[in-house]
Amino acid sequence: MSAAIDLTLAALADPRRRRAVELLGARPHSAGELADALGLAPPAMSRHLRALKEGGLVEDSYLSFDARVRIYRLKDGATAELKQWLAATEALWSDQLAAFKRHVERGE
Repeated sequence: MSAAIDLTLAALADPRRRRAVELLGARPHSAGELADALGLAPPAMSRHLRALKEGGLVEDSYLSFDARVRIYRLKDGATAELKQWLAATEALWSDQLAAFKRHVERGE
């Protein structure tokens, strides 16, 4: 497993960060909007957003008329490597379970 997948999984390990990802899936949000929706103080939300950025899941940009406000959005293709790893892992499990089923059904 690559370091990028490790960072992605670590970012998704917290339920508040997963909820932030769900909210960002609907539309981009400012940090303040996310903090309000999650019932978090701004410094706590900043820490969660930093973890999501380090995990490669979100990116931010500035409003053209107010550079103090960052708008966060999901990063395109952010979970591609994770999806590939999950698909390969699922295939491995399926193969192993099918082999076990064949073994049990033969009665060996």
